[in-house]
Amino acid sequence: MIQQLTIIGVGLIGGSLARALRAAGAVGEVVGCGRDEQHLARARELGVIDRYTTDPAEAVRGAQVVLLAVPVGAMESVMRAIAPALPAEAVLTDAGSTKGSVIEAARRAFGGLPANFVPGHPIAGTENSGVEASFAELYGGRRVILTPTGASRPEAVERVRAMWVAAGAEVTEMDPAHHDRVLAATSHLPHLLAFSLVDTLAKMDEKEEIFAYAAGGFRDFTRIASSDPQMWRDICVHNEPALLAMLDRFEADLRNLREAIASDDGDYLQKVFGRAKAARDRFCDNE
Repeated sequence: MIQQLTIIGVGLIGGSLARALRAAGAVGEVVGCGRDEQHLARARELGVIDRYTTDPAEAVRGAQVVLLAVPVGAMESVMRAIAPALPAEAVLTDAGSTKGSVIEAARRAFGGLPANFVPGHPIAGTENSGVEASFAELYGGRRVILTPTGASRPEAVERVRAMWVAAGAEVTEMDPAHHDRVLAATSHLPHLLAFSLVDTLAKMDEKEEIFAYAAGGFRDFTRIASSDPQMWRDICVHNEPALLAMLDRFEADLRNLREAIASDDGDYLQKVFGRAKAARDRFCDNE
């Protein structure tokens, strides 16, 4: 039981965690914090949080666990704001999609890495955002990756693990740098491609007709382009090395496809498409 959970950034991710822990009877009081008081009031109306404040330092007082569910670009400023008031025994974790940048933000904000700091990343979400999009089942059967630092106390790691397990998640651990490389390939690059494709089409003269005739494949591929632009801007900026490496690799393969189309090399195209189908059928749910 977490007697007081403080969530800074009560949106889809933080709100869904609060709902899941309530459903599991694993949390007492949930304190919300953010910049938009109207948004926080709505979270309280929905029963996601018990009380709220717009002052991060006030929000963490008395907390046993603090979750930072803000864009990765805002992590350092929030950490600096809570540092003077964070209880010594409180466990601090986050839900950021990049881990190297969050760890460095903590190092700067706290003058070193706190022993009770356990970086984390729930691999869950939808294209929707905001507390009204939150739901208790979001983490059921989904993975949460913890990336403890060399300073993280084992007890703190277990506290964060237990919290996510109570929310229904499957928890694994990973080296922070490895996490950023894996997520650049599986999450950050796909979002970048979806945003880019929709933007390219939206700038065409025939955009009205193009979108009018968009079929299921287009909608499936571009669904994630409805995600929060600020959040994904921050993710791309803060995972630059890993994302650039994946972009370079993808661009090289895309050039090969273009050359195959230009030279009528159907055999090459079929081999690529066949490998891709086999890989997806093997590693992903075959819907």
